[in-house]
Amino acid sequence: MAGISYSDLRTNIRTYTEVDSSVLSDSVIENIVLNAEYRIFRDVPSDAYRTSTTGNLVTNQDFVNVPAGALFVRGVQVYDSTSVTTGSNIWLEKRDITFLEEYVSANTSTGKPKYYAMKGGATGNTSSTSGSILLAPVPDSTYEYQIHYNRIPDKLEATDNETSFISLNFPNGLLYAALVEAYAYLKGPMDMLQLYEAKYKEEVQKFGGEQIGRRRRDDYTDGTVRIGIEQVKQ
Repeated sequence: MAGISYSDLRTNIRTYTEVDSSVLSDSVIENIVLNAEYRIFRDVPSDAYRTSTTGNLVTNQDFVNVPAGALFVRGVQVYDSTSVTTGSNIWLEKRDITFLEEYVSANTSTGKPKYYAMKGGATGNTSSTSGSILLAPVPDSTYEYQIHYNRIPDKLEATDNETSFISLNFPNGLLYAALVEAYAYLKGPMDMLQLYEAKYKEEVQKFGGEQIGRRRRDDYTDGTVRIGIEQVKQ
């Protein structure tokens, strides 16, 4: 399939399930498609939705808010500068909350952060509802930072967004994911749900191969060998 529009996807869902609009109404299908999209966004993160934001840490504050509309955080950079996101910087190492709590308890002095951990979700509509990025050591200055993350994509819909990156580049996977959601909603035959679940996973494997390195885990600390800038210059 070369690509699929929202209206064609809606028609296909009704055709494949053999259920008309009296049961699979437009509003029901809208929710089915939205659930399918969010599953795909989490299963196969794409660089098409990758972005970043900058700001200043707050002295003696052990967290920054996750950017508004973030789906998940890829990595965090902290710069030596307090005014520009250029020059010497480090990528923070991602750890769990327990590690940071133990670290702060054992090291009460402040400093330039080395580690971060996620607290709460990363899918809020505003920065105050999107969870937090905990830092250790607690910042001793207003260092500039840059957060790299995948944003929540605009949802596919009949009026404003008939197509999207996913519908154009992952149409079969989107259809199969939507059919899984549809059969679950309809409480349809389990064998059909399992069939489309298997087909969806096959498509994820194919699409995932095209998205190598675009994982949800921290980009900097995910096992990729990196050569420092100074080494390159030598």
